[in-house]
Amino acid sequence: MELIRWNPMREMFNFRRQMNHWFDDAFSPMVGDDAKLSLWDWHPVVDVYDNDENIVIKAELPGIDKKDINIDVKDNVLTLKGERSYDNEVKKDKYYRRERSFGRFERAFQLPVDVDPEKISADYKDGILKINIPKPEVQKPKQITVH
Repeated sequence: MELIRWNPMREMFNFRRQMNHWFDDAFSPMVGDDAKLSLWDWHPVVDVYDNDENIVIKAELPGIDKKDINIDVKDNVLTLKGERSYDNEVKKDKYYRRERSFGRFERAFQLPVDVDPEKISADYKDGILKINIPKPEVQKPKQITVH
């Protein structure tokens, strides 16, 4: 069982978003795009796993151009940032329903201490971003002779 750190700010924004959805649905369905709130609405779906040589992060980022994806490593935290641009082909008042998320997103992942950021690689194909993080070499135990 995995422990997840409680984040009171996330809970506050989730509560606010739920309340906004209730009022929007009741009084003005399909109206209102709160730009500030949209920063918290969309988080790409991510799988994190390891194989023999790497820790792998796979993120679904359909409709995002490669140039709009940014990956940073600082203080053993890998940060994935990006933005999906709004689709301006259809006027806003012509929509019957709009469910796809647009705007900026940011995800952060804590890395093991010994990871070398220079060896991290990323590949983007068919809307899937795959980040390979080489595992640190396990140090062999050192035998100490007692004299």
